[in-house]
Amino acid sequence: MTIILWSLIAVCFLVAFAGLVYPVIPSAPLLIIGFLIYGFGFGFTELTVSFWVIQAIFVILLFTLDYLVSSYTVDRRGGSQAAKIATTVGLIAGPFILPGIGLLIFPFVFAILTEKIISKKTWKDSVSIGIGTVLGILSSALLKGIAMLLMIVVFILYVV
Repeated sequence: MTIILWSLIAVCFLVAFAGLVYPVIPSAPLLIIGFLIYGFGFGFTELTVSFWVIQAIFVILLFTLDYLVSSYTVDRRGGSQAAKIATTVGLIAGPFILPGIGLLIFPFVFAILTEKIISKKTWKDSVSIGIGTVLGILSSALLKGIAMLLMIVVFILYVV
């Protein structure tokens, strides 16, 4: 039974990291499910209040990082609200249309087209905003990956 429980926990953690490439996968909830599997399978003794407070802080960080980093990079380059919405649509659809690379291509293209067609910006400005969206996505994914890894490290430190 121990092997099955640890396998389920590991699967939750691995699928959570897949959420960095497929944004529709709920990364933070999957990490929490992994922690809960441990708690229900082995007991909640090691998972103290301080553990849950630390994890809650990380979850809040995960949810805000994506928005703040992406918004900052698009805003810094003069992107419109329409570009942010188009980027979000591209983020959700892209990985399913073109697995892997679609995560970057679709938000980039959608931001450029939105800025060019709707906001009537120059090609140079539109491409700059598109590049900003890609930089935001990459930066956000890196920061979220680090935060998720730290969540798992904290978990391991508490249960070992």
